[in-house]
Amino acid sequence: MRETVEALAGTIGERNRMRPKAYEAAAAFLADRFRAMGYAPARYRDNIEAEIRGGDEIVIVGAHYDTVAGSPGADDNASGVAAMLEIARAFAGKAPRETVRFVAFANEEAPFFGTEEMGSLQYARRCRDRKEKVVAMLSLETIGYFSDAPRSQQYPSLLHLIYPPTANFIAFVSNLRSRSLLHRCVREFRAASDVPCERGALPEVIPGVSWSDQWSFWQCGYPAIMVTDTALFRNPHYHSASDAPETLDYDRLERVTAGITAVVRALAR
Repeated sequence: MRETVEALAGTIGERNRMRPKAYEAAAAFLADRFRAMGYAPARYRDNIEAEIRGGDEIVIVGAHYDTVAGSPGADDNASGVAAMLEIARAFAGKAPRETVRFVAFANEEAPFFGTEEMGSLQYARRCRDRKEKVVAMLSLETIGYFSDAPRSQQYPSLLHLIYPPTANFIAFVSNLRSRSLLHRCVREFRAASDVPCERGALPEVIPGVSWSDQWSFWQCGYPAIMVTDTALFRNPHYHSASDAPETLDYDRLERVTAGITAVVRALAR
C-alpha cells in the first residue's frame, strides 16, 4: 500500500482534469495493477472497474483517485485507493457467492462533486438503469491519517459530545436509510481488527456525512457507507500541498484494510 500511495501521490502527484496527463497516468496505473492481479479491468467514463462475478447481489468497494487542485492527495485519496487495491488482491482468484466489484472513481473532488460529471454518480445511475441489485457499497475515503495526541479530533455540529477527542480511530458513516448495512459492517470490522472504530448513522445535512462517493449511491436508492479517518476534522494536511505520502500511518492503514477485507468477505459470502 505504501508503494501505491507513493506512486499516486509522489510520482504522479496532483491528478485531475486540469492535469490530464497525470490523470491518465493514474488511470493507467490502476488498470495495470488490476491486470497484474488477474482481473480484466473495464473503463466507464474514466471509472476503472474490476469484477469477480458471483450471484445477482453486488457488493461494491470504491475509492476516488482524483485530487483537488494543488494537492498530491496522499490521504485524500491515495490511501483509499491503496486499500481498495489491497482488498482486490485478497479476492483475486477467489469465488465469492455474490458479485464483488472494485471501482476507482473519477471526478469526486470539486468542481465536479454533486454534478453530472461526478464519476460515481454516473456509475451508480448506470447500476440503477440496469436494475442491478447493489446490496452494499463501501466508499473508502481518506483512511490513512491517525494521531494519538490529546484533542487531535474535531467534529461538526455537536458530535464532540458523543465521539472521542483523540484521532486514533477509523469511522464508519452512513445516512439513516443505510444504518442496517452500517451496523453489520461495524460488527464484522470489530471482530477482525484491533483498530478502534466509531460509527454513525447520521442525517445527510451534517457536514461531512455525504462528502464522498457513497452520496451518489444514496441518490440511486442503494445502501452505502463511508469508511474514513474524518479528513479535515483531524488531518491538518487536508486538501493542501502537504498531503504527502510521509504523513500517513501505514501500520494502521494496513490494519484498517485487513478489517475492511473481512467486512467485504462477510458481505459477499
